Amino acid sequence: MRIFYLLFIEVLIAGFSIFIVSCASEACFEETNSYLKATFYNNTTKKQVAPDSVTLFGVNHESTKIYNKASNVQPALFPLDPASEKSTFVIRINGVTDTIQFLYSSYPHLISKECGYTFYQTLDTFFFSRNRINYIYRSSNKITTINEENIRIFY
Repeated sequence: MRIFYLLFIEVLIAGFSIFIVSCASEACFEETNSYLKATFYNNTTKKQVAPDSVTLFGVNHESTKIYNKASNVQPALFPLDPASEKSTFVIRINGVTDTIQFLYSSYPHLISKECGYTFYQTLDTFFFSRNRINYIYRSSNKITTINEENIRIFY
């Protein structure tokens, strides 16, 4: 009877140890938000130059500014709405205001078991005003969590 009792205790401790190790939560260390990444270029020199001042917000979302007179913004991160097929932003570069509208499609992407899902986008096209912005060059259509340039804004 004593051997049965000791064996039962050993099995119980081993089972509890396996349970504790298997239920250890792992943290998510990966980027979970996908942003359209825009790098700024001087139109005259064609070199990468951050503007002195950048203000960025979504149309009809003036109170929620993404950047507010920020300096040394390189790249600018545009958060696209995965529930919509277009997002329109107001961007003020060195005090001059333009608007940019992005048309895109969204799809879910599994990052990992710990981090869950996020939405990636495929950039279809874009439209912009030409007050400060001279032109926009598309570098990549795939908007993901990877740190890669999607567009170049020449101002």
